[in-house]
Amino acid sequence: MNMLEGINWLAVVAAALSAFVLGGLWYGPLFRRRWCREAGIDPDAKPARHPAVVFGTSFVAALVAAAAFAIILRPDPPLFIALHAGFLTGLAYVAMCFGINYAFAGRSLKLWLIDGGYHTLQFTLYGLILGLWH
Repeated sequence: MNMLEGINWLAVVAAALSAFVLGGLWYGPLFRRRWCREAGIDPDAKPARHPAVVFGTSFVAALVAAAAFAIILRPDPPLFIALHAGFLTGLAYVAMCFGINYAFAGRSLKLWLIDGGYHTLQFTLYGLILGLWH
């Protein structure tokens, strides 16, 4: 069986788009000022890159991550399995990898909690969407 067979590509795109909604809230009204302070970025400064490049790159990365996660889950995963896998992927893989890098880079625990929390919720949302959308 082809590993791409049976993947619900509309659900993958919806999952990738959910990362944008979550990111807009997470790095907007919820944690913008704290994240900028911890990352050493002036929240009122002009962006270093054109927003189209940043958002385009982010969407492609979210799409690749959602597609890879859908492949790992296989078609029609039970909701509990999809949610559990999403949570563990975000927390145990993504957030912990950030933790390793942040420890060596001397980044703050607060920054790691903000970024790791986002990715934990991001993959949990991927699991929710992929688990519900058959």
